[in-house]
Amino acid sequence: MCASCPPSSPAADPASGDSRVSFPAPGSKAELESGLALTPRFDAAGLVTAVVTDAADGTVLMLAHMNAEALRLTVETGVAHYWSRSRNALWRKGDTSGSLQHVREMLVDCDQDAVVLKVSVDGSGASCHTGRRSCFYRAVDLGPGGGALRFVEAEPMVDPEALYGKGPA
Repeated sequence: MCASCPPSSPAADPASGDSRVSFPAPGSKAELESGLALTPRFDAAGLVTAVVTDAADGTVLMLAHMNAEALRLTVETGVAHYWSRSRNALWRKGDTSGSLQHVREMLVDCDQDAVVLKVSVDGSGASCHTGRRSCFYRAVDLGPGGGALRFVEAEPMVDPEALYGKGPA
């Protein structure tokens, strides 16, 4: 659980005045594709995929995962929360680095198993744990003999050791 996140709790009870976001179970294909209710289809691990882009210019910043609690907190607070599969923990992006991601718009895909977060980033603007703006900082050469990587964002914006006390994992 992230230090700044409220304790986990059961689904909201509108009759009690609880205004927390809750997610109804996914309905029919027509409801998923054309309905107006957010009914996320979490995978077997309880996650949906989140593609994160810069709200100003559309640059892809990162790919992450959200469990129901991370999705709920993101919707309620407007600040991106994710589920770390490697740490098996909820985290609010930017708690350590100062690069909070403020969600300007959230889109859901046709079958509601993925979201796009259009964000503005505080602090250094780095979204990657390597200190770069984007986690997608290398391109793959295509064509015969391809497969080599080349940097498209060579230098980190910030020293990750200064932020996290260790180099990139």
